[in-house]
Formats: sequence, C-alpha cells, structure tokens
Amino acid sequence: MRVKKARMRSILYAFVSLTLSGCGGQAKDAAAPGSPGAAGSERPEPADDAEAAGAEAVEAEPVSQGGLPKECAKSGEPCVPPGKFVSVLCNGTYAEVTLHLFHQESPFTRGYLRGKTKAWNASGGASENDAMLDFDEEVVLLRERSAPQGMQVSGVTGGYDALRWDGSCVTLSNEEVTLDRPPSPKAAKIEWRYLGSQMQEALRKDEAINETYRARRKECKGVTTGTVSAKCVKLDDKLSEVVVDFVRGGGSLSEPEKMPEW
Repeated sequence: MRVKKARMRSILYAFVSLTLSGCGGQAKDAAAPGSPGAAGSERPEPADDAEAAGAEAVEAEPVSQGGLPKECAKSGEPCVPPGKFVSVLCNGTYAEVTLHLFHQESPFTRGYLRGKTKAWNASGGASENDAMLDFDEEVVLLRERSAPQGMQVSGVTGGYDALRWDGSCVTLSNEEVTLDRPPSPKAAKIEWRYLGSQMQEALRKDEAINETYRARRKECKGVTTGTVSAKCVKLDDKLSEVVVDFVRGGGSLSEPEKMPEW
C-alpha cells in the first residue's frame, strides 16, 4: 500500500513539473524583448499627419543645384534654364555667365528681335532701361511669361524674359521676338572690362581677339569711356564683335569667377 502511494506521488510530481514548465514557456514568449506589450518596450506612435505632409513637401521641393545649368528646365520648347537660376541671374550682372549661356553648346532657345524695342525688365531686376534693343538682336530666352489677367488686347499672349549679350535681362512680348534666326543676328555690346582676368586670358588665346585687344589697348591707352578717339570707339566695338563670333563658334571659355547662387 505504501509502495502504491509513493508511486502515485511520483506521478503527481512529474505531472505538476510538466505543467509548470509549459506555463513558463508561454510566459517567456509573451514577454520577449521588443515584442508588442513586452515590459520596457513601446509601440512606435504613428506620425502626425501634418508632420508627414511637411516631410513630403520638403522632399518634393526642388533643391538648388548651383553652377551653370546645362539642361532645359522642362521638356519641350522653348528650352529655358531653371526658374531659381533665372531669378538670381536677372538681379545682378554676370558677364562671364552670359558668354556661357550664349555659347554654341548651350541648349537654351535663342530669340531675335522683330524691330527696335526699348529695354525694360518686368521682374524688377537689373536692366539697362534707357537702352534700345536693335532689329535682329539675338537674346537667350530665360522663361515664358503669361499675359496679364484681364488683358483684352487681341493677339497678346504673353512673352519672355530674355538675356542680352551685355548681361542684362529684358522682358519681351511675343510680338517683339521671333524664334526664326536672321541671316546676320546682332548682339548687344560686351564690355571687356566686366570680364574677369581668367576669362580675358582664355579669350586672348584666340588670334583675332588678341590682335583686336592689343590694337584697342594701344589706341585707347587704357581708357574706353569719356573723351576717346573715334578709332578707340571703333576698336572697342570690334573687340565685342570678335568675342561674339568666338563664342558662337564654340571657342573654349574659362569657368566664371562670379556665379549666381541658386
């Protein structure tokens, strides 16, 4: 009888041990570190909708690239530079950047004046407001402009902000500019003194430019404004012309020393 009771007690102890072991395993699984509901761990809270929207807006905002733009801001015609670049460009004078934008390899669309036009800049930036654009003058189109709201004039459909060879920006209506290249496009005068020393050195590697530069320097004696000889004025104009020919022909330019920060 005692043997039978001892055997039953042993079986009971084994059953209890197995039961407790199984419960312990379940408790361990339920409290696994990092699992939901585990002690010492927290479930990440969902992001606030406004914060999420703000993050998406930041990611979608175009980042300033800096440097010289080499691609169209959008597909199709006209091919124009990015708007941020244009805004900075037209609020200053960047003579060396201008040469790059007019360069043979530049992709941006050229426009040509249908007739003499008074220079003005609707964006309020730098422009020679007393100057006149000449018939057949070449410009680089910078951005398209919409016609003012409420305008009732027949045929007026907006226009362009454009860049002249002298580095100034102008606003032109569609009626003032054409995309058809004339036989001999004109160019606004380039002021040599506004070009940096590195750019001048690069340009003077061209024989025609260097010869004109030296002849102009000898005649003008370092002076190009005020009281100068007629020959000095003529050579100053010629220097601008040979630089334009060089740039249109794809001549090598140095990197601009002064760049728009965009």
